[in-house]
Amino acid sequence: MRRTPRDTEESTRGVRRRALLMGGAMAGFVAVLGARMRYLQIDQADQFKLLAEENRINIRLIPPARGLIFDRNGKLIAGNEQNYRIVITREDAGDVELVLKRLSQLIPLTQDEIDKTLKEVERRSSFVPIIVADRLSWEEFSKIALNAPSLPGVTPEVGLSRVYPRDTDFAHVVGYVGPVSEKDLEGIENPDPVLQIPKFQIGKIGVERWTEDLLRGRAGQKRIEVNHVGRVMRELERIEGDPGNDLRLTIDADIQNFAQVRLGEESAAMVAMDVETGDVLAIASGPSFDPNLFVRGISRKDYSVLTENDHRPLANKTVQGLYPPGSTFKMVTALAALQDGVITPGTGVYCPGHYEVGGRRFHCWKRSGHGTVSLHSALAESCDVYFYDIALKVGIDKIAEMGRLLGLGQRHDLPMSAIAAGVMPDKAWKQESYGQEWRIGDTVNASIGQGYVLTSPLQLAVMTARIASGKAVTPRLVHAIGSEVQPAPEAPPLPIDPQYLAEVRRGMFEVMNAQRGTAKSSRIVDETMLMAGKTGTAQVRNIGTAERESGVRKNESLPWRLRDHALFVCYAPHDKPKYAVAVVVEHGGGGSTAAAPLARDLLLRCLTGGMPPLSAYPAAQRGRIETQLKEMKLRSPDSPMPGKSRA
Repeated sequence: MRRTPRDTEESTRGVRRRALLMGGAMAGFVAVLGARMRYLQIDQADQFKLLAEENRINIRLIPPARGLIFDRNGKLIAGNEQNYRIVITREDAGDVELVLKRLSQLIPLTQDEIDKTLKEVERRSSFVPIIVADRLSWEEFSKIALNAPSLPGVTPEVGLSRVYPRDTDFAHVVGYVGPVSEKDLEGIENPDPVLQIPKFQIGKIGVERWTEDLLRGRAGQKRIEVNHVGRVMRELERIEGDPGNDLRLTIDADIQNFAQVRLGEESAAMVAMDVETGDVLAIASGPSFDPNLFVRGISRKDYSVLTENDHRPLANKTVQGLYPPGSTFKMVTALAALQDGVITPGTGVYCPGHYEVGGRRFHCWKRSGHGTVSLHSALAESCDVYFYDIALKVGIDKIAEMGRLLGLGQRHDLPMSAIAAGVMPDKAWKQESYGQEWRIGDTVNASIGQGYVLTSPLQLAVMTARIASGKAVTPRLVHAIGSEVQPAPEAPPLPIDPQYLAEVRRGMFEVMNAQRGTAKSSRIVDETMLMAGKTGTAQVRNIGTAERESGVRKNESLPWRLRDHALFVCYAPHDKPKYAVAVVVEHGGGGSTAAAPLARDLLLRCLTGGMPPLSAYPAAQRGRIETQLKEMKLRSPDSPMPGKSRA
């Protein structure tokens, strides 16, 4: 059937309409597509360029060089050394265990170390490098570099590691560094991103820990090109960070070495201070340990040796150890009584060898008694009864007030770990601590540094420095930060009558130089360096009535842990004090025999700037002292120090 012209015209119009509709739709689609392309390529170009860059380029932190630590004279005591180490990246290694076994044929690598590395590899992302071994020798490092083609994923690296060239001398003072732990991060509110670097090391104890923010520095960064799975292709840019601040301590490294060697294997502590500035010149705790063991990762065997030693080498006895001060506390009782006006220097007290209070008998160390004694002779001969008597007259609250004034019962602010505040008890303290009333017998015990009174060697050194100088001197350990010297704070005068301080100093002088002084055998005979001091013996066991009647057992006959603590405090020169020293020997027996000789030697080392001269000792002792000093294995003051700087 033929189509009419009308049908053809209508069909043509229909086709034309459909073509227009389709063309319009296509034009609209193209317009929308063009607008979107313009939005993406022009309006949002910067944003998408940034996203593309972030996918292609990563920024990684560069650990900063840790600040160095020096003594007051610029001798290195904590430095950095080049550390050759090996890292492995799981993504590049493939069969990590196989690669590690190949690696163990080139360098010493135990199965335990391999297993530890495998666990660490599983914990981390596939492209994060894991340290397999560090502190390699140059020969080991070179051997691995030469065999790199057969060790996929293994990369030799050169970094910096902490080193303590004076090993045991500063272990308790400077401390050591170690890898960041989860516990470390928990204590930091906004942790520095650099702390997230695997095995990044921070201070764990001592100066290293308490000045961490100063020593750490600021991390640098490097821009590296990576592929889509995170593999490093090349380094594009490196920006070095800022190294940590160097620190200079107030301690003299040679005096510290003398103190540490002089202590030997004794369970003891010594502190030497400048009485005017408060600078701590030596603060030694014995026995010590090598902090380098902890930096490198201490073995179980080495750690067990330290923890099982009954002399507790890991404990810092200078600030952490708390001991009854014994008779070294008698200056506190005397000054409280003088200041309160209940006695004068000439006030006499009769000592029959004991003192009765409320039907209880308190004994003097001298069973036969001292007869009538005054302040000076009571200090010189360390008569207990004299101080029992005056303590009951003045009362515990004023004694405690005087103790705190002299630095006892306070936590002194030094950058060291576990600094203890000690106990300077009074009536309110006992009520708060035990819910009990203070008793007369408590005052009697406290008057001679027993009972509840507890002090640290540092506090005893501060007490002695304040008595010697008449000023409220405070101890300090940091001499300079970077090139900026930290000025010593001006110490105000103590609110104690200078005449009373002079009388107590006279008593301390007689301890060393009077015919019946308890430490006469440890005196200095050089007229320019005469010393003043006070012995102390602190009981660690109760002595029953039966034992007193039959005779108190001598320390030498007792097990070591039941022997008395030996204490001694001193300063010199007596007429123009420069240095104060405090010594505590755990279970050492008598203060005059165990602690005083140590203190005298350290005091002479401070005064002379070198080995104690034999002429300063009593003639009868010089042969023995000469042998003793020759046998001391000291570091040579001029010997080159190992360890490297930031290079």
